[in-house]
Amino acid sequence: GADLKERAKMHSSEVSSFVSRARATINELANLPVPTIAAIDGTALGGGLELALACDIRVAASSAKMGLVETKLAIIPGAGGTQRLPRTIGVSLAKELIFSARVVDGEEAKSIGLISHVVEQNEAGDAAYRRALALAREFLPQGPVAMRVAKLAINQGMEVDLVTGLAIEEACYAQTIPTKDRIEGLLAFKEKRPPRYKGE
Repeated sequence: GADLKERAKMHSSEVSSFVSRARATINELANLPVPTIAAIDGTALGGGLELALACDIRVAASSAKMGLVETKLAIIPGAGGTQRLPRTIGVSLAKELIFSARVVDGEEAKSIGLISHVVEQNEAGDAAYRRALALAREFLPQGPVAMRVAKLAINQGMEVDLVTGLAIEEACYAQTIPTKDRIEGLLAFKEKRPPRYKGE
Protein backbone atom coordinates (compact mmCIF):
# COMPACT_ATOMS: atom_id res chain seq x y z
CA GLY A 1 0.00 0.00 0.00
CA ALA A 2 0.90 3.67 0.07
CA ASP A 3 3.45 5.15 2.45
CA LEU A 4 1.08 6.86 4.87
CA LYS A 5 3.80 8.97 6.47
CA GLU A 6 4.62 10.36 3.04
CA ARG A 7 0.91 10.86 2.30
CA ALA A 8 0.45 12.87 5.51
CA LYS A 9 2.97 15.44 4.23
CA MET A 10 1.25 15.83 0.83
CA HIS A 11 -1.00 18.75 -0.09
CA SER A 12 -4.50 17.66 -1.19
CA SER A 13 -3.70 18.46 -4.83
CA GLU A 14 -0.64 16.18 -4.62
CA VAL A 15 -2.76 13.35 -3.22
CA SER A 16 -5.15 13.48 -6.19
CA SER A 17 -2.24 13.38 -8.62
CA PHE A 18 -0.57 10.51 -6.73
CA VAL A 19 -3.77 8.42 -6.68
CA SER A 20 -4.41 9.19 -10.34
CA ARG A 21 -0.93 7.93 -11.29
CA ALA A 22 -1.39 4.83 -9.12
CA ARG A 23 -4.74 4.12 -10.78
CA ALA A 24 -3.22 4.53 -14.26
CA THR A 25 -0.32 2.20 -13.42
CA ILE A 26 -2.63 -0.46 -11.99
CA ASN A 27 -4.88 -0.18 -15.05
CA GLU A 28 -1.83 -0.73 -17.27
CA LEU A 29 -1.11 -3.93 -15.34
CA ALA A 30 -4.73 -5.08 -15.72
CA ASN A 31 -4.54 -4.45 -19.46
CA LEU A 32 -1.32 -6.35 -20.12
CA PRO A 33 -1.98 -8.84 -22.94
CA VAL A 34 -0.36 -11.72 -21.02
CA PRO A 35 -1.54 -13.60 -17.93
CA THR A 36 -0.55 -11.93 -14.66
CA ILE A 37 -0.28 -13.64 -11.28
CA ALA A 38 -0.05 -11.86 -7.94
CA ALA A 39 1.95 -13.74 -5.30
CA ILE A 40 1.07 -12.47 -1.82
CA ASP A 41 3.53 -13.76 0.76
CA GLY A 42 3.13 -10.91 3.23
CA THR A 43 0.82 -7.94 3.51
CA ALA A 44 -1.32 -6.45 0.73
CA LEU A 45 -3.35 -3.61 2.20
CA GLY A 46 -4.96 -0.73 0.33
CA GLY A 47 -3.03 -0.09 -2.88
CA GLY A 48 -1.17 -3.38 -2.48
CA LEU A 49 -4.43 -5.32 -2.70
CA GLU A 50 -5.64 -3.07 -5.52
CA LEU A 51 -2.49 -4.03 -7.42
CA ALA A 52 -3.18 -7.72 -6.76
CA LEU A 53 -6.83 -7.33 -7.83
CA ALA A 54 -5.63 -6.06 -11.22
CA CYS A 55 -3.89 -9.40 -11.81
CA ASP A 56 -5.65 -12.31 -13.50
CA ILE A 57 -4.89 -14.73 -10.69
CA ARG A 58 -3.97 -14.26 -7.03
CA VAL A 59 -2.05 -16.73 -4.88
CA ALA A 60 -1.36 -16.15 -1.19
CA ALA A 61 0.31 -17.75 1.77
CA SER A 62 -2.10 -18.70 4.53
CA SER A 63 -0.33 -16.18 6.77
CA ALA A 64 -0.69 -13.29 4.28
CA LYS A 65 -2.83 -10.30 5.25
CA MET A 66 -5.10 -8.59 2.73
CA GLY A 67 -7.65 -5.82 2.89
CA LEU A 68 -8.94 -2.55 1.52
CA VAL A 69 -8.55 -0.57 4.73
CA GLU A 70 -8.95 2.96 3.40
CA THR A 71 -12.19 3.74 5.27
CA LYS A 72 -10.16 3.58 8.49
CA LEU A 73 -8.36 6.65 7.13
CA ALA A 74 -11.62 8.37 6.11
CA ILE A 75 -10.93 7.75 2.39
CA ILE A 76 -11.95 5.03 -0.07
CA PRO A 77 -9.94 2.71 -2.30
CA GLY A 78 -8.94 4.95 -5.19
CA ALA A 79 -6.91 2.76 -7.54
CA GLY A 80 -9.66 0.39 -8.65
CA GLY A 81 -10.58 -1.38 -5.42
CA THR A 82 -14.22 -0.29 -5.31
CA GLN A 83 -14.67 -1.71 -8.81
CA ARG A 84 -12.43 -4.78 -8.91
CA LEU A 85 -13.23 -6.22 -5.46
CA PRO A 86 -17.01 -6.48 -6.11
CA ARG A 87 -16.33 -8.05 -9.51
CA THR A 88 -14.08 -10.59 -7.79
CA ILE A 89 -16.02 -11.56 -4.64
CA GLY A 90 -19.51 -10.11 -5.16
CA VAL A 91 -21.06 -6.77 -4.27
CA SER A 92 -22.39 -7.48 -0.78
CA LEU A 93 -19.20 -9.07 0.54
CA ALA A 94 -17.05 -6.38 -1.06
CA LYS A 95 -19.14 -3.70 0.65
CA GLU A 96 -18.74 -5.51 3.97
CA LEU A 97 -14.96 -5.71 3.63
CA ILE A 98 -14.57 -2.10 2.48
CA PHE A 99 -17.05 -0.67 5.02
CA SER A 100 -15.39 -2.57 7.91
CA ALA A 101 -11.80 -2.16 6.64
CA ARG A 102 -11.40 -5.81 7.61
CA VAL A 103 -8.10 -7.58 7.02
CA VAL A 104 -8.32 -11.25 6.02
CA ASP A 105 -5.68 -13.97 6.00
CA GLY A 106 -4.98 -16.37 3.14
CA GLU A 107 -7.46 -19.00 4.31
CA GLU A 108 -10.36 -16.53 4.54
CA ALA A 109 -9.32 -14.88 1.27
CA LYS A 110 -9.53 -18.29 -0.44
CA SER A 111 -12.91 -19.06 1.13
CA ILE A 112 -14.44 -15.81 -0.19
CA GLY A 113 -12.90 -16.13 -3.67
CA LEU A 114 -10.42 -13.26 -3.31
CA ILE A 115 -7.55 -15.58 -4.20
CA SER A 116 -7.38 -18.73 -6.31
CA HIS A 117 -4.82 -20.65 -4.24
CA VAL A 118 -3.69 -20.59 -0.63
CA VAL A 119 -0.44 -22.26 0.45
CA GLU A 120 1.26 -22.77 3.79
CA GLN A 121 4.16 -20.38 4.20
CA ASN A 122 7.63 -21.95 4.00
CA GLU A 123 10.84 -21.08 5.87
CA ALA A 124 12.07 -18.91 2.99
CA GLY A 125 8.86 -16.85 3.09
CA ASP A 126 8.18 -17.31 -0.63
CA ALA A 127 5.52 -20.05 -0.73
CA ALA A 128 3.01 -17.95 -2.72
CA TYR A 129 5.73 -16.90 -5.15
CA ARG A 130 6.69 -20.54 -5.71
CA ARG A 131 3.03 -21.51 -6.31
CA ALA A 132 2.63 -18.57 -8.72
CA LEU A 133 5.75 -19.67 -10.59
CA ALA A 134 4.36 -23.21 -10.89
CA LEU A 135 1.14 -21.78 -12.36
CA ALA A 136 3.13 -19.65 -14.79
CA ARG A 137 4.98 -22.77 -15.92
CA GLU A 138 1.60 -24.40 -16.67
CA PHE A 139 0.68 -21.41 -18.85
CA LEU A 140 4.02 -21.12 -20.64
CA PRO A 141 3.65 -23.95 -23.20
CA GLN A 142 0.31 -22.63 -24.55
CA GLY A 143 0.01 -20.71 -27.79
CA PRO A 144 0.90 -17.03 -27.18
CA VAL A 145 -1.75 -15.64 -29.54
CA ALA A 146 -4.39 -17.89 -28.00
CA MET A 147 -3.41 -16.74 -24.49
CA ARG A 148 -3.62 -13.08 -25.49
CA VAL A 149 -7.02 -13.34 -27.15
CA ALA A 150 -8.42 -15.65 -24.44
CA LYS A 151 -7.60 -12.99 -21.85
CA LEU A 152 -9.13 -10.31 -24.07
CA ALA A 153 -12.31 -12.35 -24.62
CA ILE A 154 -12.73 -13.02 -20.89
CA ASN A 155 -12.00 -9.46 -19.80
CA GLN A 156 -14.24 -7.80 -22.39
CA GLY A 157 -16.94 -10.44 -22.09
CA MET A 158 -17.31 -9.94 -18.35
CA GLU A 159 -18.33 -6.32 -18.92
CA VAL A 160 -21.25 -7.06 -21.28
CA ASP A 161 -24.34 -9.26 -21.61
CA LEU A 162 -23.95 -12.91 -22.68
CA VAL A 163 -24.98 -12.40 -26.32
CA THR A 164 -22.43 -9.61 -26.76
CA GLY A 165 -19.86 -11.67 -24.87
CA LEU A 166 -20.35 -14.58 -27.25
CA ALA A 167 -19.82 -12.22 -30.18
CA ILE A 168 -16.58 -11.03 -28.56
CA GLU A 169 -15.50 -14.65 -28.14
CA GLU A 170 -16.25 -15.33 -31.81
CA ALA A 171 -14.19 -12.32 -32.91
CA CYS A 172 -11.30 -13.37 -30.66
CA TYR A 173 -11.44 -16.97 -31.88
CA ALA A 174 -11.26 -15.69 -35.45
CA GLN A 175 -7.90 -14.10 -34.63
CA THR A 176 -6.42 -17.55 -33.93
CA ILE A 177 -7.56 -19.18 -37.20
CA PRO A 178 -4.97 -17.65 -39.58
CA THR A 179 -2.01 -18.19 -37.22
CA LYS A 180 0.96 -20.44 -37.88
CA ASP A 181 0.70 -21.52 -34.24
CA ARG A 182 -2.74 -23.05 -34.86
CA ILE A 183 -1.32 -25.19 -37.68
CA GLU A 184 1.69 -26.10 -35.50
CA GLY A 185 -0.67 -27.16 -32.69
CA LEU A 186 -2.60 -29.47 -35.01
CA LEU A 187 0.62 -30.93 -36.48
CA ALA A 188 2.12 -31.49 -33.04
CA PHE A 189 -1.05 -33.25 -31.90
CA LYS A 190 -1.04 -35.46 -35.00
CA GLU A 191 2.67 -36.24 -34.61
CA LYS A 192 2.31 -36.81 -30.82
CA ARG A 193 4.98 -34.25 -29.92
CA PRO A 194 5.06 -31.01 -27.96
CA PRO A 195 4.19 -27.98 -30.10
CA ARG A 196 6.81 -25.29 -30.83
CA TYR A 197 4.83 -22.06 -30.80
CA LYS A 198 6.33 -18.82 -32.04
CA GLY A 199 3.46 -16.39 -31.44
CA GLU A 200 2.74 -16.12 -35.16
